[in-house]
Amino acid sequence: MKRTASLLLIIMVTLTALAQMHDPVHFSVSQKKVSATEVDVVFTGKIDAGWHVYSTDLPSDGPIAATLTTDKAEGAKAQGKLKAQGGEKEQFDPLFNMKVRFFENSVIFVQRYKITGEKYDIKGFLEYGACNDRNCMPPTQVEFNFQGEGVKNNAKDEKQEKPALENSGKTEESLLPAIPAKDTLKANDKPATDTTAIVTNASAGIGTPLWAPVTSELQQLGSQEEGSRSWLYIFLMGFAGGLLALFTPCVWPIIPMTVSFFLKRSKDDKRKGIRDAITYGLSIIAVYLGLGLLITALFGASSLNALATNAVFNIFFFLLLVVFALSFFGWFELRLPSKWSNAVDNKASSTSGLLSIFLMAFTLTLVSFSCTGPIIGFLLVEVSTQNSIIGPAIGMLGFALALALPFTLFALFPTWLKQAPKSGSWMNILKVSLGFIELAFALKFFSVADLAYGWRLLDREVFLVLWIVIFAMLGAYLVGWLRFQSDEPLPVAISETGEPCSPKARPVGCIMLGMISLAFALYMVPGLWGAPCKAVSAFAPPMSTQDFNLYKANEVRAHFTDYDEGMAAAKSAGKPVLIDFTGFGCVNCRKMEAAVWTDPSVSSMLSDDYVLISLFVDDKTPLPEPLQITENGKERTLRTVGDKWSYLQRSKFGANAQPFYVALDNDGHPLTGSYSYDEDIAKYTEFLGQGIDNFKKLQAQP
Repeated sequence: MKRTASLLLIIMVTLTALAQMHDPVHFSVSQKKVSATEVDVVFTGKIDAGWHVYSTDLPSDGPIAATLTTDKAEGAKAQGKLKAQGGEKEQFDPLFNMKVRFFENSVIFVQRYKITGEKYDIKGFLEYGACNDRNCMPPTQVEFNFQGEGVKNNAKDEKQEKPALENSGKTEESLLPAIPAKDTLKANDKPATDTTAIVTNASAGIGTPLWAPVTSELQQLGSQEEGSRSWLYIFLMGFAGGLLALFTPCVWPIIPMTVSFFLKRSKDDKRKGIRDAITYGLSIIAVYLGLGLLITALFGASSLNALATNAVFNIFFFLLLVVFALSFFGWFELRLPSKWSNAVDNKASSTSGLLSIFLMAFTLTLVSFSCTGPIIGFLLVEVSTQNSIIGPAIGMLGFALALALPFTLFALFPTWLKQAPKSGSWMNILKVSLGFIELAFALKFFSVADLAYGWRLLDREVFLVLWIVIFAMLGAYLVGWLRFQSDEPLPVAISETGEPCSPKARPVGCIMLGMISLAFALYMVPGLWGAPCKAVSAFAPPMSTQDFNLYKANEVRAHFTDYDEGMAAAKSAGKPVLIDFTGFGCVNCRKMEAAVWTDPSVSSMLSDDYVLISLFVDDKTPLPEPLQITENGKERTLRTVGDKWSYLQRSKFGANAQPFYVALDNDGHPLTGSYSYDEDIAKYTEFLGQGIDNFKKLQAQP
C-alpha cells in the first residue's frame, strides 16, 4: 500500500512538473541538395496555438531574433544570411517601442551553404525566441550536423578563381556574405551589478548541492495555478452580465407573461407547465451557449489570444462599445430585423412539443437583443482577450444560466411572482448606468491601440480625466442631478391638500451608488499628478506615459546576476533569496517590474528582506568555455551565460518560461511555491511574505 501511494505521489509530482515545462515549438531539421555545389539546411517548425516565434534580423534591443551559428564548416561555406519563410506578421510592440516581426502556427528557416570540397561536414545550431501573451521561452537552440559528398572538380575551380581575385585586388574573405553579429545589449539595459564575475565564474557551480533539483519540493508547496481561476472568473463575469440583462426593460417584463403562459396552457397538469418552463430555461441556455461555441469556432485559439494586443481589433472594440453606450443612453435603439423575430414566432406557433418551446426561447433572444446585445458584446469583447480558447463558451454559459434562472424558479414557485418588483423607471436607470460603464471600458481598448501605434492621444492623465468625468456624471445621474431624454418624468408628490409639491427624490439605493461613483471619481484626481491609483492601474495606460509626475516610483535593482555569488552573499547576510528568472526580451517581465515591483510594500521587501538574484536567460555573454551537459538522455552544449541560467531553471525547478519567481533558503531549498506572471499586487505581496515567514521559522529551529 505504501509503495502504491509513493508511486502515485511520484506520478502526480512528475505530471505537475511537466505542466510547468513549456514546449510550444517543434522543429525538425533536414538538408536539401539544391545543386551540385549548394546545400540548404532547413528548419521546419510547428508552433502551438497562442505562441509565436520571432523572425530574423531584429534590432539588438528587441526580442530574441532567429539566428544561425556555424560551429564547423569543413568543405563548405555559409552563403548569405538565414532566411525565414512563412506567413510573417509585423506589429508595433509598445514595450520594445519598435515594430517586431514574428510567425504563428508554422515557420521555416533556411541557411544555404556552398560546397567547396570533395566532402563536406557542417555543424551548428539555430537559436530562436518564442512568446505568448503571458510567458516567453528562453533562447532555444536547435542543433544540426550534416555530412555529404561534394564535387571532385571543386578544388580545380577554386584554384582557377584565385588569380581572378588577386587581379581584382580583393581578398576571398571580402567577397563572403556579411555574417550578422550576435545580439548585443545596450549598456543601459544591463543591471547595475558588475558582470565581470559572471564570466570568470560562469563554469562554476553546476553539480554542487545548490544546483540539486527541488521540483518535487516546489510542487508540494503549491505553485501558482491560473487556468482554473481564469475559467471561474469568466463564468462569474458572464453570470453577472446575465443578471444585469435580466433587469433591463427588454427582459424583466417578459418573465411573468412567459411563466403565466406555460402555467395556464397546462391548467389540468401543473407538472407539465413546470416541465415546459424548465425546458424553456434550458433552451435559453442552449441558444446562448451555442453562440459562445460559434464565436470560438470562428476565431480559433490563436486569434482569440491575439485580440488582446492587436491594435485593429482594439479600435473595433472601442467603437463597438461606444455604439452600445449611446444605445443605452437612448440616442437610438439597436434592433434586429423584425421579420426575423416574426418568422421564428410564427414557426413556434405552428409547431408543438419541445421544438416550439425552443423556438420561443430563440424568439426571446431576438426580441431582447436591444438590451442584451450590448451586454453580450461587452462580455465577448472581454472574454475574447482572456487566455482561453473556450472562454466565449464559458462566459455565455454563465450569462444564459443567470438569464434562464428566473423562468425556472418562478415556474416552480408561482407565488414568488407577486413579490417580484414591478417594471418601472428603475430599469431605465440601470440601462443608462450600464451605458456609462461601457463608455468607460471602451477607453481601455482605445488605450491599447494608442500605445501600439504611438499616437500618444490617450496618455495616462488624459485617460484619468475622461474616467473622472464619466464616473462623476454617473454619480450625478444616480443622485438625480442629471437626466436623460429616455428617463420618465419624475413622479410628483401630492400634499395633504391635494396640491402637487416638489418631485420625489431618487430611491435610497440610487443615491448610495451615486455617492460611491462620485467618491471613485475623486479617488482618481491625485492620479493626475502621478499618484499610483492602484484600483485603475489594470485599465489605465502605464505610468511612463504620464507627462507630469510628482510620484517617484520605487526602483528595484537586482543585488546579483549570478546564482552562486548571490547564494553565497545571502548565506553570509542571513537573508532569504528571491530568484528572478527573466530576460532582456521578456515583455511580461517588464510588465511585472513596472506594475508590481514599484509598489512600496513590494519594493521594500525585495530591497531589504531578500537578496534579489536576477538571472537573464537570454544573456549572450559567452562562457569562458562551452559546458557539456546531459539532459533527458541527450548531450547539450551550454555556450552563453543565458544558456547556463536557462539550464538551472529547467534542471532545478522544472520550468522554462519567464517570468518565474521562487523564494529559496540559503541551502537552495524553496520556501514557498513558485510565482509566474500575475500583476495582482496583493498576491505577490502574500507570496513574498510567506517566504520571509518560512525563512524565519527555519532560523528559529535549533
